[in-house]
Amino acid sequence: MSLQDKYQELISQANSAGVSNLQVREQDGVLYIDGEAPAQVKDQLWSTYEKLDPEMRSADVVMNIKASDASPAGAKEYTVKSGDSLSKIAKNYPGVSWKDIFEANKDQIKDPNLIFPGQKLKIPG
Repeated sequence: MSLQDKYQELISQANSAGVSNLQVREQDGVLYIDGEAPAQVKDQLWSTYEKLDPEMRSADVVMNIKASDASPAGAKEYTVKSGDSLSKIAKNYPGVSWKDIFEANKDQIKDPNLIFPGQKLKIPG
């Protein structure tokens, strides 16, 4: 099994989270993942890596993700209020559906019917 196969979940997450300038290469038994992403995304990638290799003993991944302060281009943030639902939030953003919001926040929303006041959601642009 190649390292890209072993860490496919991590690579897929980096792609879907919008890591910019993403470069993935395998060299001398090590998988190198380079790019730039908001600090929150970088933390999520490390969490995924820890899940795949809990004690990080394999020493077969080098992640060089530079943390940027900016959200992905066009993205906005919304703080959930009591009584909100993804559908209700989406109505405030023309062209954005509740599914779009759910997909953009899969890192923190497991059930689209279960969101909490104070939660900060990314609104895709």
